[in-house]
Amino acid sequence: MKISGNAIRPGMVIEHKGRLWAAVKTQHTQPGKGGAYLQVELRDLRDGTKLNERFRSSEDVERARLDQRQYQYLYQENENLTFMDTETFDQVTVHQNLVGEAVAFLQDNMTVTIESYEGEPVGVTLPDTAICTVTETEAVVKGQTAAASFKPALLDNGVRISVPPHVETGDKLVVNIAERTYAERAKG
Repeated sequence: MKISGNAIRPGMVIEHKGRLWAAVKTQHTQPGKGGAYLQVELRDLRDGTKLNERFRSSEDVERARLDQRQYQYLYQENENLTFMDTETFDQVTVHQNLVGEAVAFLQDNMTVTIESYEGEPVGVTLPDTAICTVTETEAVVKGQTAAASFKPALLDNGVRISVPPHVETGDKLVVNIAERTYAERAKG
């Protein structure tokens, strides 16, 4: 689907120079001379390289249509991750680079969204939060009552985050995956 060059928004995927690119940042610029343009920072979906491009409103770009399907995480073998389609039960294997740093939060049977273009997976999106167990944290210092005081904690997946003083070793926590931050204690 063709769209105007100035209609690109962050998160959109476009075909440009024979490759698939995700728009990361956009900025409208109106120079003193000449016409306005949109400065766009693009990230290649296949190899992660970045590119800065200028698009004028008179230019047309091809917006890529991505298929999104729900998959269930099954297992990891070396650097490959295997998922199962929750509707057809077909399995797909992708390289862990498609998940990025969030791979540490993948848990057995976790439901993820896999985006594919013409049948080829180009991105894996995890849920916003995951439940993790604290395996190591420091003891609370008596008299430390400042509301903003956090302490370091090591989670069962090897990730270090900051937690409130009341959190102890063995507690189950809800963790924001994208920001790698404490959200709340897990219920139950």
